[in-house]
Amino acid sequence: MTETAVGIDIGGTGMKGALIDVETGEKLTERYRIPTPEGARPADVASTLAELVDLIPDISKRTPIGVAFPAVIDNGITRTASNIDPSWIDLDADSLFSDTLNRPVRLVNDADAAGFAEVRFGAAQGVKGLVIMVTLGTGIGTALIHKGHLIPNSELGHLELDGYPSYEKAASSAARERDGLSMQQWAERLQRYFGKLEALLQPKLFVVGGGISKKSDKFLPLLDLRTKIVPAVHLNSAGILGAAARAARNK
Repeated sequence: MTETAVGIDIGGTGMKGALIDVETGEKLTERYRIPTPEGARPADVASTLAELVDLIPDISKRTPIGVAFPAVIDNGITRTASNIDPSWIDLDADSLFSDTLNRPVRLVNDADAAGFAEVRFGAAQGVKGLVIMVTLGTGIGTALIHKGHLIPNSELGHLELDGYPSYEKAASSAARERDGLSMQQWAERLQRYFGKLEALLQPKLFVVGGGISKKSDKFLPLLDLRTKIVPAVHLNSAGILGAAARAARNK
């Protein structure tokens, strides 16, 4: 019997979800999407999450649900709120979502979910040594995977660099759009960022995810690093796959 779980990825502009075969990483349904409610306050997000889950067919009350969320997750509690409403800080989001859906829900940091997916089903399979997953979106998310094991809740998008107290403000995909940067100009900022990670952590591989990863051929070749750097195999679906896989693992 195929083991399945629902994966949900909550982003700054959209909430996406699908039913996943957690043995293969295959999506068993289409990827459903609902816009993230304006302000992204907890009750509104929980209500929208319930709407999204209702769209996904072929699930039962026993189907695990994993949610990738843009915050440090500590036993289901959201400890940070860098790009979301501050009311999430120290909120028991596991309980909020579980109570709203009347079924267990398991949260995982969004970049950690994407990293876990790439270890299980994508570009980081079988890599011996440290893999750093970097998601470029509204901010910069990171996941550290060493010999296949996730080291959770790294927040390396917040490195202080070049006068920026949090370098995601300079090098995220949102920053590129905000500042009207060409790919070449953005790549110069990314070079500073990945170069610093490389110097500090000496990884074996960088994997780049987020919506912009589908255009990775426009900017990754502009980087000059010793470390191999590749786009995520599952692009912007990695968070969904990883959230589902983590939920099935912890059911």
